[in-house]
Amino acid sequence: MLIKTPTTYFLATGSSEGFTTLNAFDGALMQAGIGNTNLVKMSSICPPHARHIEPLALPHGSLVPVAYASITSDKPGEIISAGVAIAFPEDENHAGLIMEYSAKNTKEAVETMVRRMAEEGMKMRGKPIKQLQSKVVEHTVTNCGCAFAAAVLWD
Repeated sequence: MLIKTPTTYFLATGSSEGFTTLNAFDGALMQAGIGNTNLVKMSSICPPHARHIEPLALPHGSLVPVAYASITSDKPGEIISAGVAIAFPEDENHAGLIMEYSAKNTKEAVETMVRRMAEEGMKMRGKPIKQLQSKVVEHTVTNCGCAFAAAVLWD
């Protein structure tokens, strides 16, 4: 098996300016602490019984499953934000649901939206929520900027 089912997770955010929007994205990954890994973008499920950990230094070059939101802009003065939320069901044998959202908007507006998205997703599954976690970052663009938020799954 290339990637086994993760048992831990953490939320990470970063924002950055860069020479180009791709450089800004790279800088945001570095600030989030996952810039020297290979991100494997996944759909939005947190495995049952995964436990929250504090962000840790991941081995360079690792394949890292992430659900993430990012936004870039090259319009000076523009406010951009990215966020993730995880809703955990009362039934601990059921998966948690990760939602990601980014917009040309404030941190508060993005957090409200991403949390609502997680609530609605669990409602669609018929699962009452036990806990809801979120993390959001806001960035005001100077030249080329990026805002990035991720749910990082790890072993």
